[in-house]
Amino acid sequence: MQCIALSSARANTSSPALLSPVKSELIATNNGYVIHRDGKPYFIKGAGGRSNLALLAQSGGNSIRTWGTDNAKAVLDEAHKHGLTVMLGLRIGHERHGFDYNDEDAVAKQKAWVKTQILAFKDHPALLAWGIGNEVDLFYTNTKVWFAVQDIAAMIKALDPNHLITTVTAGMDKTKLDLILERVPDIDYLSINIYGGLETLPKALLDMGYSGPYVVTEWGPTGHWQVPKTDWDVPIEQTSTQKAQSYRERYAAGVLAAPGRALGSYAFLWGQKQETTPTWYGVFTEAGYPNEVVDALHYNWQGTWPSVRAPYIKSFTLNGKVAMNNIHVKPGEPLHVNLAVGEYQADGYTIRWEVLPESTDIKAGGDPESRPQPLQGLVVRDNHTGNMTLNAPQKPGGYRLFAYVLGSSGKVANANIPFYVD
Repeated sequence: MQCIALSSARANTSSPALLSPVKSELIATNNGYVIHRDGKPYFIKGAGGRSNLALLAQSGGNSIRTWGTDNAKAVLDEAHKHGLTVMLGLRIGHERHGFDYNDEDAVAKQKAWVKTQILAFKDHPALLAWGIGNEVDLFYTNTKVWFAVQDIAAMIKALDPNHLITTVTAGMDKTKLDLILERVPDIDYLSINIYGGLETLPKALLDMGYSGPYVVTEWGPTGHWQVPKTDWDVPIEQTSTQKAQSYRERYAAGVLAAPGRALGSYAFLWGQKQETTPTWYGVFTEAGYPNEVVDALHYNWQGTWPSVRAPYIKSFTLNGKVAMNNIHVKPGEPLHVNLAVGEYQADGYTIRWEVLPESTDIKAGGDPESRPQPLQGLVVRDNHTGNMTLNAPQKPGGYRLFAYVLGSSGKVANANIPFYVD
């Protein structure tokens, strides 16, 4: 996937001030592999995105990942200010977007552009690693892309001996693994984006014959392509409470359970974006409030919970049914909602409701999507503690009811229920 905030095709190539690079390297030991940064072991406790880096550092994170070099100087400076490193993405062409890896001139121009980015940012002290491309293998057919990635990796190695080099794939299978190992020898480790399935990744890689180092460069909730769907074919999103549990379990099984192989990870997404819904992947609301997942990441990175935690979702029903029950209603029908909320500290909370038409602007690979606009005037009774009545929309079709529970601590729990107006 891609972070929307970094999706522009233009890059900031202004030269940074004279800076001293901090060397990062991959070290082989008797127990596997470890990253050394400035001569010391460095385990990546990272997140993709660049929102609220002060909170990331406070939560125990030590690194961020970008998908491109847009505003890279500012991103690197801000990360350095908070003691964080950066895996700086190098955006290269995707076959599914029309880039042709048989076009030697286009490939050469792309490499020349990447060179400008390396020269511009290679000496910044926040830089940890270069990430060549993001999911260039998604829906691809032309495996020549790996020769282009290798050509770029070899160039980086010659231009910048101080930083790690990797390329990011959409999941992993043996065919792709074998191609990368054969054609891209100058990367230091594999970088893999994986959501549901992270728990079994360490064993899966061994089964493919790979016992080398890797970083999980995107992971988080169960992907919208991996969850159960309603009978009108829309995916059912986990609540923030379920997501927080997934982040804990997947990190333990897919990252911590593979010492000497897993070099760390970047959770997705330290920010907010519209992808299927406005809440599926971001750990912040559109207003910037952190949700329960931020607390889970704090626990992953520090081994303790923050002193003040977000509220959580106990249950959420519409007409007595949960999201998995394929809820069909009639136009204008009164709908009865019950949301049960739990608190870790009795500081109170407020609930905000929102009804959105089901998104029809569904893309792949994190490409930008438009957000549906909320419907107004449907709520007819709300006791502000979780019991609410609204009228179903008059227009037939798919909708979602969103609940946002904002604790007095400034942290959020959220959930949504899809329903269909017949």
